[in-house]
Amino acid sequence: MSAATDSLAPTWPAAAGLRWPRSHGWSVPAAALVACLSLPAWAQDQPVDAPAQKTAPGLPLGEPGAVLPQRSLEIGLGAQNLSNGFGNWRELRIKGSYEMGAHLLQGEVHAKRQFGQSGQFYGVSDTVTLAPDWFAIVSLGAGDGAFYLPRVRADGFLYKKWLPTQSLLTSVGLSYYQAPDGHIDRALSLGGAYYFEAPWIAEAGVRFNRSNPGDIATHQQFVALSWGRVKQDIVTVRYGAGGEGYQAIALNTTLINFQSHQATLAWRHWTDARSGWVLGLEHYSNPFYERKGLNLGVFHQFQ
Repeated sequence: MSAATDSLAPTWPAAAGLRWPRSHGWSVPAAALVACLSLPAWAQDQPVDAPAQKTAPGLPLGEPGAVLPQRSLEIGLGAQNLSNGFGNWRELRIKGSYEMGAHLLQGEVHAKRQFGQSGQFYGVSDTVTLAPDWFAIVSLGAGDGAFYLPRVRADGFLYKKWLPTQSLLTSVGLSYYQAPDGHIDRALSLGGAYYFEAPWIAEAGVRFNRSNPGDIATHQQFVALSWGRVKQDIVTVRYGAGGEGYQAIALNTTLINFQSHQATLAWRHWTDARSGWVLGLEHYSNPFYERKGLNLGVFHQFQ
């Protein structure tokens, strides 16, 4: 599992109903609102966010009284240009969420073209409230056999809110990734975020990964800062770096045990109370190629 493979995912989940106390100025942890800009945590082309990805990725900020809707739909396009003859990447993604009591169910479909091959990825997740200060997210996803997508991926994360104001959020998670080329990654992730008085959130995390065959141990870390308010604008900047165990770049060609760096900028804007657009910029580099990308999307939140 590489820095390009996922975003230390999941980081902060899309958790409608997981509300920050109004005394602190936060109504929800609301990470889902920008997770799409940090990209899902499943595919090889994503930065160091997911959700939790899934699911992923920076933390959106709330405002007193704001509540995430029970249902939402998002459609987006992505384009990335690679150096050194590695070609261009393209993506179409569709994501949806539906809340049922203590559970927030999410699903996504990605149609991709990377390294000259087309592929599709399918993912589902469940974010569940366990107690006033505890919640969890479990995720499962699979590709259609394309060499750069997982054959199967599973994640489980547990979150805890701390302090009288519940302004500190910590997480611990386990991930399993099986690739079509036969290699397997197992990872432990640790993360934390602090909700300042609106409109700021600071986030940091680290993932310890072990890849086999070869028993390759790597670790990656990231920092992120978010600014804005739900129903208005949310901007997140994020930087991650560290080691990658495996990254498939062709059917029989894999990069092994190298360092990479990644920076992203995500902006989510509401045009009205329910709808808006998302914009994401990304830069990734390793010793073999450089990647620059743009993501655009629209979303609607149903009542």
